[in-house]
Amino acid sequence: MKICLVPLAFVVILAACQPATDKEAIKKEVFQTEKAFEKMAAEKSIAEAFYHFAADSAVIKRRNDTLIVGKANIKAFYEKGDPNATVNWTPDFIDVAEDGTLAYTYGNYVWKTKDEAGTVKEFKGVFHTVWKKQKDGSWRYVWD
Repeated sequence: MKICLVPLAFVVILAACQPATDKEAIKKEVFQTEKAFEKMAAEKSIAEAFYHFAADSAVIKRRNDTLIVGKANIKAFYEKGDPNATVNWTPDFIDVAEDGTLAYTYGNYVWKTKDEAGTVKEFKGVFHTVWKKQKDGSWRYVWD
């Protein structure tokens, strides 16, 4: 019986030595990543921002349940859009997996475009993004 207890005790001790995940600190990291994403969309371009913050295997769900798969395809999709469009968003909710490697956010966004007459059209909606921590410590979205 002692033989079975030794490995069990080792597992318990090893688990106790693992650092606890500071979920609040990670939520702040993810929030800051969302705001850096939004800032890049405003300062460079929407296409560049969606490309930069995408994981290689990222997927974006569009209207009519169509999917855009891969960061190069995501960039190409947004490059076809209105170059004068703007988008703003803020996450209203952020949660983080217990191990600190995945997070998700949701909140409201406002997308603005101008038609040929210069009239601003505003589209409002709700976004949902899944973030994955990368090996280099950065956060990239895998689903948007």
